[in-house]
Amino acid sequence: MSVYELNRPASHVTGFFGTLVVAFAAWNDARVTRNALSRLTDRELDDIGLSRADIDTIASRA
Repeated sequence: MSVYELNRPASHVTGFFGTLVVAFAAWNDARVTRNALSRLTDRELDDIGLSRADIDTIASRA
């Protein structure tokens, strides 16, 4: 089983560029989470209390 670290250290970059970097990091985290959950079988998802319909909701929180 894999573990993904979802906490990122605070960025020292501010302003427009900093906002852009944070938005990209959030998008990438959601993408990685969505891909990891999508690779699981229906049984594996059921074991952790999820269904395929939950994947987008979980990924958007990541």
